[in-house]
Amino acid sequence: MSKREQMARLSQLAGLILDVKLTDLHAAARSRQESLDRLAGLEATPATDLPEIAAAQAGLLYERWAEARRAEINLTLARQTAAWLDLQAEARQAFGRSDVLQRLRDGSTA
Repeated sequence: MSKREQMARLSQLAGLILDVKLTDLHAAARSRQESLDRLAGLEATPATDLPEIAAAQAGLLYERWAEARRAEINLTLARQTAAWLDLQAEARQAFGRSDVLQRLRDGSTA
């Protein structure tokens, strides 16, 4: 295999690795966004069709329940954010490798 063929093959492999890393990054971003959406969905809207005291009691009960859900979601979100940041770094590195190999293959230095 000539150097040109080797460079083309390396560039192709780097492109495939980049595709995998970007797919992983998009999946992590999607999961993270779902958790953010779930958090936003826990915002309470006051009950207007109940007597004032019953509405306040319902609001307090809901807030107690929602705080427990927020705590669970925030733990998940923290893990997802850490994974997302790690995957961003991996995708950047894969992009850099792919870009350099393409430039070397094409004989470009720009």
